[in-house]
Amino acid sequence: MSILALNSLQGDSLEQALLRCCHSTNWVKLMVKAHPFASKETLHETAVSSWKEMGREDILEAFLGHPMIGADIDALRKKFQTTSSWSEGEQSGIAEASTQTILALQKANKEYLIRFGYIFIVCATGKTAMEMLTLVQERLHNDPEQELAIAAGEQQKVTAIRLEKL
Repeated sequence: MSILALNSLQGDSLEQALLRCCHSTNWVKLMVKAHPFASKETLHETAVSSWKEMGREDILEAFLGHPMIGADIDALRKKFQTTSSWSEGEQSGIAEASTQTILALQKANKEYLIRFGYIFIVCATGKTAMEMLTLVQERLHNDPEQELAIAAGEQQKVTAIRLEKL
């Protein structure tokens, strides 16, 4: 979708397109308020400035738009291979992973959810399953507020990538 096509969207169509990029209703409201966008650069600048206004609940709501890595091994393999063109490219590094790595990733993600109360968020584009495993294991040791800030930064990266995919 070009910036012209995005600018032509109105109402629910615009909101749904933006929700595909970031699952925070307050972020979407700010983006809709700024619509139409003068350029792709303005779109991205608005996305960043809007994200900076989000509170804890808004950030956690955005995380709900992501599947939990490792919920089920067979589903995980399918999810990251063919569920959608967006997630396929973003998390394609899982497709080559060994069962041992997937099991370890599944375990670490469950530990993360228990520790922080939300799923592990990482901009997975270009990362292997082993790299994601290392990241989740490292981030398990973070202070909760530090980790929320890191996860929010990762969400912002994912949002930028998804805006490009629009």
